[in-house]
Amino acid sequence: MAKYIFIAGGVMSGIGKGVATSSIGRILKSKGFNVTAIKIDPYINVDAGTMNPTEHGEVFVLDDGYETDQDMGNYERFLDETLPSINYMTTGRVYQEVIRRERNLEYKGKNVEVVPDIPLEVIRRIKEAEKNANADIVIIEIGGTIGEYQNVIFLEATRMLKHQHPHDVAVVMLSYVPIPNNIGEMKTKPTQYASRELNSTGLQADVILARATVPLDQKRKEKIALFCNILPERVISAPDVQSIYDVPLNFEKDGLGYILCDVLGLEQRPTDLKEWEAFAAKTKNGNQKLNIAVVGKYFMSGDYVLSDVYISVIEALKHAAAHNDVGVKLSYLDSEEYEKDPAKLEELRQYHGILVPGGFGSRGVEGIIKAIQFVRENKIPYFGLCYGMQLQCIEFARNVAGIPDAHTAEIKPDAKNTVIDIMPDQKEKIARGEYGATMRLGAYPCKLRENTIARMAYDNKEEVSERHRHRYEVNPNAIAKLTEAGLVFSGVSPDEKLMEIAELPLAAHPFMLGTQFHPEFKSRPLQPHPLFSAFVKAAAKK
Repeated sequence: MAKYIFIAGGVMSGIGKGVATSSIGRILKSKGFNVTAIKIDPYINVDAGTMNPTEHGEVFVLDDGYETDQDMGNYERFLDETLPSINYMTTGRVYQEVIRRERNLEYKGKNVEVVPDIPLEVIRRIKEAEKNANADIVIIEIGGTIGEYQNVIFLEATRMLKHQHPHDVAVVMLSYVPIPNNIGEMKTKPTQYASRELNSTGLQADVILARATVPLDQKRKEKIALFCNILPERVISAPDVQSIYDVPLNFEKDGLGYILCDVLGLEQRPTDLKEWEAFAAKTKNGNQKLNIAVVGKYFMSGDYVLSDVYISVIEALKHAAAHNDVGVKLSYLDSEEYEKDPAKLEELRQYHGILVPGGFGSRGVEGIIKAIQFVRENKIPYFGLCYGMQLQCIEFARNVAGIPDAHTAEIKPDAKNTVIDIMPDQKEKIARGEYGATMRLGAYPCKLRENTIARMAYDNKEEVSERHRHRYEVNPNAIAKLTEAGLVFSGVSPDEKLMEIAELPLAAHPFMLGTQFHPEFKSRPLQPHPLFSAFVKAAAKK
């Protein structure tokens, strides 16, 4: 039977449960255990696809097409595993399944109740994920914060599973330990209250990860241990670090891997994080600093910049930079500024590369198109992802191919020249009002044309598999005219109906390439994505 580690957050949200979960997974995998990770989101949404990115962060897409929380991306990156949809659940998904079973008489006429039937469905899904991965250890992150009404059913599932298998379940609480400026002392009281709130659900933390701006001293560890009823050595210091990839290394300084094996009665094995440590060092010690600008429109959340919207893109750039022994300095540029004042485009000259990520809707689009024109004309390396490729095609159509009114049907459905149009099956779905989980989602094959930048980047492979999330594609009626004007569609679907990669030849531009798919979803710290590596190399040359 597998072992289970549940991770819950205390005091406040946003302190890094996802990275902590991923880091624990990396440590245990480095010991030779077969590990899988599950994310529980306490939302009524059935999946993350309908959630606003500026509120919830990036929507991450799995190979099987499921739209999930961004933490699933961290799990895949840290574990270097491809995870299936069973590893992600929301309150909505759990209730939907229980109601489906009730309607189909699968409960055989008994009363169906929130407790125990909802927690039992949670446990069923956890065990299915365990079986699917043939896992020795299943790590489950419970979204939200202890004490919130929304995640009570998941804490109850944890209690029930621990009651059934007391020696096979560990509970880890990640808590925030503040240092108020006017006091200048680390305060443990919020963690004590969080621990008691956890106790009220019938659970006791086996390990406490104490998040703070600085490492915990021994006195604070002993105080937390005394009032939260655990051993002092099981209070793990989790200070702020320069890179998330340092977190597993920091945890191991406090012996977290050994402690978890001890709690769960697992064989004590050595931890091998040498390769990971070398990568983490490279993320900080590049020989050359590349200035890369991400031009997008989902950055602002009030007065704050929300880079979580593009977290997979940002991490993929870091992976590629480390692999190429360079550092990367990222700037986030709001495309709406270029609509208000086109003169600001001149600021793009200072960057070694420009990246336009995915997105939806009309806001800021004309500013992005202006930016794409500027980098094309001024030979600045460009990488466009999904919407970034579509707008690249529109810019090329308007300013090179002689189609000045070229547009996308997403923004202007009645445009005379829709270079980007909705896919026929998507048109039918929208007409029926089907929006959730209906885009072209998940992994699809892409055939690569010979003698192209893309083919060279992929080490001359004839076909690759990449993940998608879109409703719109290059209009088949526009392909001939774009091609005649010099745009190269270097990646296509096997039936050659869908254009997957668009690029300019090296003779025309040092690197101008866009993908309809999302390569960032498949980049890993120790295996950077080849297209991101090619972009970084081009930026380094500039």
